[in-house]
Amino acid sequence: MNVTTEKIDDLNAVLKVELKPEDYQEKVDKILKDYTKNANVPGFRKGHVPMGMIKKQYGTAVLVDEINHKLQHAVNDYINENKLNILGNPLPSPQDDINWETQKEFTFEFELGLAPEFDIAITDKDKLTHYKINADKKMIDRYATDIAKRYGKVSNPEVTAEDDMLYFDYKELDENGVEVTDGIFNSATFSTEKVKDKKLKKQLVGLKKDDTLTFNPTGVFESDYDTAQSLGTEVAKLSDYNKDFKFTLTTIQRVEPAEINQELFDKVYGEGNVKNEEEFRGKIKEEAERMFVGESDRKLENDAIEYLMGKVKIDLPNEFLKKWMLSSSENQLTAEQIEAEYDQYAKSLKWQLIESKLLRDNNVVVSQEEIKEHTKSLIKGQMAQYGQLDTTDEQLENIATGVMQNQEEVQKIHEQLYNIKLLQLFKDKFKLKEKELTFDEFLKLVSK
Repeated sequence: MNVTTEKIDDLNAVLKVELKPEDYQEKVDKILKDYTKNANVPGFRKGHVPMGMIKKQYGTAVLVDEINHKLQHAVNDYINENKLNILGNPLPSPQDDINWETQKEFTFEFELGLAPEFDIAITDKDKLTHYKINADKKMIDRYATDIAKRYGKVSNPEVTAEDDMLYFDYKELDENGVEVTDGIFNSATFSTEKVKDKKLKKQLVGLKKDDTLTFNPTGVFESDYDTAQSLGTEVAKLSDYNKDFKFTLTTIQRVEPAEINQELFDKVYGEGNVKNEEEFRGKIKEEAERMFVGESDRKLENDAIEYLMGKVKIDLPNEFLKKWMLSSSENQLTAEQIEAEYDQYAKSLKWQLIESKLLRDNNVVVSQEEIKEHTKSLIKGQMAQYGQLDTTDEQLENIATGVMQNQEEVQKIHEQLYNIKLLQLFKDKFKLKEKELTFDEFLKLVSK
């Protein structure tokens, strides 16, 4: 057997496999001989069927199977032994002219898409901004109010006022304002704070139980998510709600915020841990800014990816990849669909190549021990959320060992650790300029 490659250009090659009888015939003959021992053919005793009859009936199928088996191993072994860095999988060229009955020597060709070679290095000349999000007075005031409401007293007044939580039953109406038989019927919960429609917001004040309002609920809340949540449905189904509904008030709920005093501080943070309002607000600021670290890091990661994608020029074997996508598509994509989606796929593939090279060049690896330790820390955090703070190392070890029997979970944690290490690599390699801003300013920045 002879296996060779011919390079078409830097990104494309043809792999050629030549097979002669000595490469496959011995195995084919052995399989056919085994057939003669076990074949049941009318008119012949088992084990006495003539070889000529077996060859005529099974010879071609056995030959094809054996040659395909040889090809698969030959191609994979050659790629691995020669360390060919390919994209996708080898694509077999058409072999319409093979005569399996008479042909003894065979030549098969496979198209290869080669991964591009490129260099990448991050130095002090590569600059990014790392944002530090501060909790401003407005945010701290809002969080303090939310905490006070969470520990406040709930009442059910007879008449609605601003900031009440309102519960409705609603029914679909037709174009004449008549309730639709078998139409949409459900219960809704309105947080008046989420209502952006000023006219509706005004109408929601001064209502009593069993009062009704008729309106189209789409677009009256701050976001589609708020609309869906209030109506007890899903964002994907909101198109069904672009019509008038009759809303009947069933319950009014009002929260009287708790006083911001020592009793509240002790309930929220434990007795004696916070001694005055200044410390209370400082605690809120600290907790909020700790939550913002993840947002800031995601922004840095996205900026780094965008920067590196622009810095590194990578060419791909585009035509090969399109052919490979067409041949391997599980959903039977058409050539037109692949053409339409290809740019996004190519962008994703380029980043995978850049990421892999960065990790290799900087010797970033994730060990099994790191996976286990990270698993234990995740388990410990989850158990702490349920008040189990006294978990022993032995218990954590046993639970982590069980989790690591699940390969999907291991792969997920493996990827998490790689992402953590990649982010740290960005922080270590890029020259970062820290910039402080409020969360509202940060939201405006990322929404551009």
